[in-house]
Amino acid sequence: MAPSAVHEASGQPTPNRPRILVPEKVSQDGLALLTPHFDVDVKPGLAPDELISIIPGYHGLIVRSETKVTPEVLQAGRKLKVVARAGVGVDNINVPAATNQGIIVINSPAGNILAAAEHTIALLLATARNIGRADGSIKDGKWERSKLVGVEVGRKTLGIVGLGKVGLNVARMAKGLGMQVKAVDPYASADIAREAGVELVPELKGMLPEVDFLTIHTPLLATTMDMIGEAEFQTMKKTARILNVARGGVYNEAALLKALNEDWIAGAGLDVFTSEPPAADSTAAELVKHPKVMATPHLGASTVEAQENVSMDVCTQVLEILRGGLPTSAVNAPIILPEEYRKLQPSVQLVEQMGRLYTQHYVRTKGGMVGGRKFELIYHGDLAGMTNTKPLFAALVKGLVASFSDSNVNIVNASLIAKEKGIVINETHARQSQDVTYSNLVTLRSVAEGSGAGSEAGSEQIIEGYTSGKRVYISKLDRFSATFSPEGTLIILHNYDKPGKIGGVGMVLGSHGINIRFMQVASLGVASAQGEKPETQEDKEALMILGVDGEVEGGVLDGLRKSDGVLDVSLVKL
Repeated sequence: MAPSAVHEASGQPTPNRPRILVPEKVSQDGLALLTPHFDVDVKPGLAPDELISIIPGYHGLIVRSETKVTPEVLQAGRKLKVVARAGVGVDNINVPAATNQGIIVINSPAGNILAAAEHTIALLLATARNIGRADGSIKDGKWERSKLVGVEVGRKTLGIVGLGKVGLNVARMAKGLGMQVKAVDPYASADIAREAGVELVPELKGMLPEVDFLTIHTPLLATTMDMIGEAEFQTMKKTARILNVARGGVYNEAALLKALNEDWIAGAGLDVFTSEPPAADSTAAELVKHPKVMATPHLGASTVEAQENVSMDVCTQVLEILRGGLPTSAVNAPIILPEEYRKLQPSVQLVEQMGRLYTQHYVRTKGGMVGGRKFELIYHGDLAGMTNTKPLFAALVKGLVASFSDSNVNIVNASLIAKEKGIVINETHARQSQDVTYSNLVTLRSVAEGSGAGSEAGSEQIIEGYTSGKRVYISKLDRFSATFSPEGTLIILHNYDKPGKIGGVGMVLGSHGINIRFMQVASLGVASAQGEKPETQEDKEALMILGVDGEVEGGVLDGLRKSDGVLDVSLVKL
């Protein structure tokens, strides 16, 4: 990669290019994926107030474990679309605050699995053979063989809490060392455990007295915080050793310190702590200095290969998100398979445009409202068979609020914003639809709260559309059948269908220098007209949809409204 591909210091950003801030060291291999498309600023060592002051200019933020992404940082990051953690855990990112602002949080759950497992085994062997104390003493010119007698790990029992990807790799490596392996994990597959030679036990309480080494591989949650405390340490063998390459806090540090001092257990291998680096005079600092502890400074993922893996992973996801796609490892968004999203993408564009069209056509010109109405998205044809339509739900919310809110709406926060705005949306998969002409047809139906089958005429508002390839079309607007692309500036006239009407409209627009790109006259749909009172030629209604170029000001619309036979006019910008 060329040295100039990444900005190492603040410089002049390229106009109209999204910007990404990287305040920690991240492998250049991943960043090289981003630099052709975005301005990437690597600025290590930012203080919290410095981060808050510069984050408003960035669309993406890539961190490791040191940068604290607080609610204040996220609130200041008005342009942020994604926060990426180049690693597994997201303890340093306030995920609820990000969700509230529609910011996608991603991580790389698979990039450092092997590195973390190997480091666990390294600490296991180091604690068993007193490697740390031996190295320190011999460097001090001492020769203390008799004081540093260790234990063998072969034929010993390793207990694992959490038999996920890291835990399973640890188990397989331990089996290779000749160890017996037991594990506690209510979600683990019995078949996979059996194949790995692991004995699944029902509860932690029963496993603790039997193990010679104990390692935990779970996220730090309310249910896993201080999982091992004084009571648990007292049930373990005095010769047992504990390992932690997961998260500081799964062992109660004060209880661990007491267990070591009281000889309840023989030792510990620690890579992570509740505060990193351990604050002076803290329990973590005392543990680091303890002669029975082998400590490392959060090196579980610190291998060349792991750094490259997580960097490539998260940067690939950031690239996809900032291009309008979806991530593969979002912490706060539903998982959508890439092939599913590719099928949905044209319909996502359609539904967003339908939402924008609804707000501008019905709300602005007909005295309607979005809040206080119930919406129904009805999927027909192939769309009715899609199991995950979250992107379509989010697209509708985004379209409905776009005209009166600058909220960053996406699949992360669409439900929350809909609730805040009083928008009620139901989704219906019309798998038994008949007479569906198009395979990806969507109907948007809106009724006033409390309306039902017996509602008064006019309370129901309908927009219908479909996709063809990558193009989107509106096929029905209210009672009128039409076929037009929802794009650009549109003027929609509701008028009596009389001879000369098109010419009159053309004269008004021409007098204001407005060019007509296309025109569609929409008649009453057959189904809509059934059962209604027959219309005379004089009062037959129609919609005229005009795609226009030029600035449409109030005078233009007033002129159209004064035209003979025009009932209503709406201006829509899509």
